[in-house]
Amino acid sequence: MKRVLTGNYAAAYGATAAKVNVVAAYPITPQTTIVEILSEIVANGELNAEFIKVESEHSALAACIGAQSAGARTYTATSSQGLALMHELIHWTARARLPIVMTNVNRALGPGWSIWADATDSVSQRDTGWMQVYCENNQEVYDTTLMAYKISEHADILLPTLVNLDAFFLSHTSQVVDMIDQDRVDAFLPTYAPEYKLDIDNPRSFGSLTSPDHYYEFSYKMHKAHEAAKQIIPEVHAQFAKEFGREYGMTESYRCDDAEYLLVTYGTIAGTTMDAVDRMRDKGIKAGALKIRYFRPFPSEEVRSILKNAIKVGVIDRMISFGHEGAFFTETKAAMYGETVPLYGFIAGLGGRDVSIKDIESMVDKMQAEDPSNLIWIGVKE
Repeated sequence: MKRVLTGNYAAAYGATAAKVNVVAAYPITPQTTIVEILSEIVANGELNAEFIKVESEHSALAACIGAQSAGARTYTATSSQGLALMHELIHWTARARLPIVMTNVNRALGPGWSIWADATDSVSQRDTGWMQVYCENNQEVYDTTLMAYKISEHADILLPTLVNLDAFFLSHTSQVVDMIDQDRVDAFLPTYAPEYKLDIDNPRSFGSLTSPDHYYEFSYKMHKAHEAAKQIIPEVHAQFAKEFGREYGMTESYRCDDAEYLLVTYGTIAGTTMDAVDRMRDKGIKAGALKIRYFRPFPSEEVRSILKNAIKVGVIDRMISFGHEGAFFTETKAAMYGETVPLYGFIAGLGGRDVSIKDIESMVDKMQAEDPSNLIWIGVKE
């Protein structure tokens, strides 16, 4: 069934289709309508779940941790300062190997106070152990939410996933979303049944004090789970494509095969970049685009394979690691270590600033005319 949904509603209906058992809810713009519609869905009996109203974002994730530890499939959503407030428990969730799925509506951090799109909030959580996916459109939001549960709950992974969508460009923009019949979702995503959980009939202790004799290995196993995810994610994508006809990857290439100038990006800027590529192709410029969907685990092998034959590569970041550069640029440079392709880092669209086709064309102009620079700011008012 096709419905016209905002990105926030697509996330909520994805969680509904996943038959989550517990929703922990706290409002923050521009995420609020996700938990608002879920409250109606639960109240109307469309979803058999406990809807917990908590007093903060920190409490929202704490509630999910408790419920997930007891064997429930859980869901929450947040944004910006709310995600930052969760930071302590973001670490806890991953290290406890709890496959919680959370939607984050990418929003700039304040001050200055902003409610518009910026990926600094989610990228700031990159070293916590969570898997991270960035969505380009509302169909991706819905589909990725379903796949995130199947991937996170895989016995060889057991890691939480952060599903990211850009504030307002997706969260409050309506698009056609092809929703999946519930019986088909149920066949794709079975009921959550963890091997280990809190159980009064089989008492266990989780998250207790450990020592250097074991902590090191816990970290090693988390890293190995991320490595395993690079194999399992494509398997889940392939199953999803077979069952529902929509194909996804850890990356998505657009007109890359013969491209001389390749632009790497993520989120909603990816769609604009593809339009810009078409326009540049019409002008005789061999441009291409690589959309990165998974930031963690980072698809280094795919990125290297696609980019290594280009003449020049530019990376567009809607975030900034102050004192250094954009994080996707850093990751791309690491993936390309040993290759001789010149790399350009572009900062664009911070705080929800529009990134136009002309802006993206100007990046290729700079790549054609200039030597590589550590950082090029696009559209800044000096």
